[in-house]
Amino acid sequence: MAATDSGWPLAGFDLARANTLALPGHAALYAEITSADQLARFVSERSPGSLRRFVLGGGSNLVLSGDFDGLVLHMAIGGHELAGEDDEAWYVRAGAGESWHDFVGWTLTQGWPGLENLSLIPGTVGAAPIQNIGAYGLEVAERFHSLTACDMDSGEFVRFDRAACRFGYRDSVFKQEGWHLDGRFVITDVTFLLPKAWQALAGYAEIAAELAAQSIASADARQIAAAVVAVRRRKLPDPAQIPNAGSFFHNPVVDVATAGRLRAAYPALPCYPQADGRCKLAAGWLIEQAGWKGKALGPVSMYEKQALVMINRGGATGADVRALMQAVQRDVMDKFAVALTPEPIFL
Repeated sequence: MAATDSGWPLAGFDLARANTLALPGHAALYAEITSADQLARFVSERSPGSLRRFVLGGGSNLVLSGDFDGLVLHMAIGGHELAGEDDEAWYVRAGAGESWHDFVGWTLTQGWPGLENLSLIPGTVGAAPIQNIGAYGLEVAERFHSLTACDMDSGEFVRFDRAACRFGYRDSVFKQEGWHLDGRFVITDVTFLLPKAWQALAGYAEIAAELAAQSIASADARQIAAAVVAVRRRKLPDPAQIPNAGSFFHNPVVDVATAGRLRAAYPALPCYPQADGRCKLAAGWLIEQAGWKGKALGPVSMYEKQALVMINRGGATGADVRALMQAVQRDVMDKFAVALTPEPIFL
């Protein structure tokens, strides 16, 4: 259900189907935004005032704590296009409401590789830079060019380049400044830089094994995308069948001394060296070793095929999700002295 043509929102909107964990809750006010012009009219016709705002994309990275006493702006701006090209790259723009996976598939169909390792990640294009989504050796920051966002306080549209986004591991200026929570900036479109001097990123163990199983020695971008999809579908549940929010915790990044201590005690612990000298640990492995893989607490559990994923087995609330999250965090801390940070936004 969309907002009216004038941009005035709907009252008491049910958000249960708007979050992939299928948690219950209603928005006091809700508006579906399908164009930048509509958003501009919305701002001009309705003064933001002191009303709380939240910008909703695909709802795949959201824990709904209950009813929200503010305005939910559901970004549904679609469309994609080749914005330009030069000798170095294609510049591809998409609306913030585009399905991320569908957008990746479209770029590959056009013959513009570069996003294939990020196939099948749930959510929308507009959410991708906020979270700096990443998988299998690639982060969206590495393919990012710029984005356009509406400053809801002034009504002006602002351009953010890569430097302005201040990307970090699963992080950006939108999270650092809390703008993803207060609805200060609403992203309307994102432009990606896809290099013409493409190089395959197929060294990640699971992807390499999938390609080897198919006897593919030198994979092209579409073959890598197919391998990523196959791996993700084997170990991650489909939210349409089993409600979930994808990977629930960040992979913790620790200093060398901590990594050395843990590897000495647990030689099988996956540890990935980072450019700054630290090490990224596999949160799923830590959770499994702490005994939570497939284990439930009330109506929620950590998925039996991938301990990093929390699932709603039916009838869960935001309080149930928070209780399991805290139990997992506590047991991992007790066993490894490592803190786990949740990925989803709590609303």
